[in-house]
Amino acid sequence: VLVSIICSPPQNYPLYIRSVPTENELKFHYTVHTSLDVVDEKISAMGKALVDQRELYLGLLYPTEDYKVYGYVTNSKVKFVMVVDSSNTALRDNEIRSMFRKLHNSYTDIMCNPFYNPGDRIHSRAFDNMVNSMMMQVC
Repeated sequence: VLVSIICSPPQNYPLYIRSVPTENELKFHYTVHTSLDVVDEKISAMGKALVDQRELYLGLLYPTEDYKVYGYVTNSKVKFVMVVDSSNTALRDNEIRSMFRKLHNSYTDIMCNPFYNPGDRIHSRAFDNMVNSMMMQVC
């Protein structure tokens, strides 16, 4: 399982990446960066209807043999990408959606911190704990 938060365009650099287990982390980085193109395609395909929505859950971006890649975009164009093991059939779409909502709420809490500079990497013990507990539910 991998959770990644990507900065808004044009930079598209990762603000936060956490993977369990850590041995395939480089492969996960590649998967996340290739998924950004799919996220941009889905956003442009949805067009103006997307602007009016409060929540921008993109659903399954693409499946591979080993993983399923899901996407979510905030109104400020910050992208959340989640990579889940394909063999995990217990995860339903509504559970993935609620996980993205939790991530988004925690990300909002970080952005409200007056000591956080937008665009910096996320270093928050509370955020790490939330992500770790979420990942333990999935694994």
